Amino acid sequence: MTDERPESTVFDIRAELKKLPHQPGVYIMRDDQEAILYVGKAVDLHNRVHSYFRKNIGRGPWIDSMVSQIVSFEVIVTDSELEALILENNLIKEHRPRYNTLLKDDKTYPFIRVSIGEPFPCIRLTRQLKKDGARYFGPFASAQAVRETIDLINKLFGLRTCSRSVGAAGSGVSYRTGQGGRDQRACLNYHMKQCTAPCIGRISQEDYAQRVDQAIAFLNGGTDSLIRDIEQQMLTASEEMRYEEAARLRDLKNNILAVTDKQNVNDGNGADRDIIALASDGQDAVVQVFFVRGGRMIGREHFTLTQVKDGETAELLGEFVKQFYAGTPMIPRELFLQTEIPDMEVIAEWLSARKGERVRLTVPQRGQKNKMLQLAQENATLVLTKDRERIRREEGRTIGALKEIRDLLGLEHLVRVEAYDISNISGFANVGSMVVFENGRSRRSDYRKFRIRTVSGPDDYACMREVLTRRLRHGLEEARELEVREIDEKYGSFTRFPDLILMDGGRGQVNIALKVLDELGIDIPVAGMVKDDRHNTRGLFFRDEELSIDQTSEGFKLITRIQDEAHRFAIEYHRSLRSKAQITSVLDGIPGIGEKRRKALMQHFDSIDEIKKADREALLQVPGIREREADAIVEYFSAQSAGGTNAI
Repeated sequence: MTDERPESTVFDIRAELKKLPHQPGVYIMRDDQEAILYVGKAVDLHNRVHSYFRKNIGRGPWIDSMVSQIVSFEVIVTDSELEALILENNLIKEHRPRYNTLLKDDKTYPFIRVSIGEPFPCIRLTRQLKKDGARYFGPFASAQAVRETIDLINKLFGLRTCSRSVGAAGSGVSYRTGQGGRDQRACLNYHMKQCTAPCIGRISQEDYAQRVDQAIAFLNGGTDSLIRDIEQQMLTASEEMRYEEAARLRDLKNNILAVTDKQNVNDGNGADRDIIALASDGQDAVVQVFFVRGGRMIGREHFTLTQVKDGETAELLGEFVKQFYAGTPMIPRELFLQTEIPDMEVIAEWLSARKGERVRLTVPQRGQKNKMLQLAQENATLVLTKDRERIRREEGRTIGALKEIRDLLGLEHLVRVEAYDISNISGFANVGSMVVFENGRSRRSDYRKFRIRTVSGPDDYACMREVLTRRLRHGLEEARELEVREIDEKYGSFTRFPDLILMDGGRGQVNIALKVLDELGIDIPVAGMVKDDRHNTRGLFFRDEELSIDQTSEGFKLITRIQDEAHRFAIEYHRSLRSKAQITSVLDGIPGIGEKRRKALMQHFDSIDEIKKADREALLQVPGIREREADAIVEYFSAQSAGGTNAI
């Protein structure tokens, strides 16, 4: 292969190897298209990078294949091996190189969050962990059990469940009216004796904090006495023939047991630890993790590793530990590992720094701890055997389908695809949608919706031009502010440009996109979906050519999924705007309902039908709605119902 770059820019590997320092850092291997092949870290960059270009000494075909494609490399020197480990992990997460072992983690876990930073904390389910000062418990295996247990805790301890902003210590002042005045009205939960009503000052901050502490103690595992109390109440209710109450108490007891998960796996010393084991067949690898909290196993999950060829168990397990614990702040005090992993002391130091206290990595050799590791490994082997075909089918639907599209279009690199759609009804409320797929899977966190600002009337081309211009210009501005091209995911989806833009149309839509890209000086491939007479996609329009595609292929099915998702997202947004517009027009006729109260009603209720059905008590829960306005709303819709009119 000839290098067509000017001679002065040709990368001389041998010359660059001589310049490498004997320092810790990260090295990045690239191919002839500047795509990143591999990211690694080293205690000594000089020795480590040199090792790739020596004669093959049992490296294996996987590494040999990678080395044969290396055209250039770059290194980043760090102050310590720990800094190198952190940087390596961040770069792997950002670029997902072809030859790095990758954690394929599409799971989200339910946690219990106690907002202890607030004057009057509340307890909620969350799937996102943040360093916000709150207390988190979990992860748990069953979201439904978590919801029911949170409901139980709130009822038992009288904790608030609303989203009202409650005043500072001991004031009992609610600011839900937006004016800082005392709200003398408690919600229905207070009257049902299920809430202590801190919003109207019925409980002091000190007494409420005591209840929160009791709830936290319960979440920490103090359930035995509570279970005994519930069983006694259940027995009493049964003896008094209050069978519905007895059944409710039975369900509450079962929910507590489901969350605390009183299983046979119990180490008896109240430890918080994760037990990690791996099974691999040389092609795929599955890691099984048992989550032990307070000495009880509260859940277990398995994770799939991709690109594991030639990987030893210790190396694969080490990659899993680095990638998994980089993504969650829930780090236990101990990790039980199936085998020792590379850089074990450095990883322990890194995890300890992240947790804020010492984290131990151990390999139990005997006793109950070793038996639990064996059990985890058996489960990993079972999942690998059972799910191998399912995993391969899923990869065919995602990564395999993406490769088909890449090969059809003749692209060198294809990971991220963005698709756009416009929705309106005769030009009313023009909106646009942007959906994102990475590695053949939808990435919902990167979806964006646009309300068209410059176009009135049904002009889809003009709408699409505005959407693309705003999306791409925003990305350029974001990158300019950060002064980097490669950024962390926390900066959002706009700066991360796609490898392919997919338009829901043929030549016309593609030309619009290409014109916008040209004006902004951006080079991104654009393909359009060509329709037949029945409006079904029959091929792709790409670089002034229509490419036919096998309609039974996984690539075609992926294109269809992307297209359908862009339609759905745009239509849902348009429907929500229409619904709000209808609510606005209906509420205009109610005495006392001005712009602020109308907005509050629209935010509190999902639809006009919900407002129509709401009774007086439900309406009084809306910020700014007093008795007079609630009565007016009820009377207004009652009169309409009696007259047989339909407001919409």
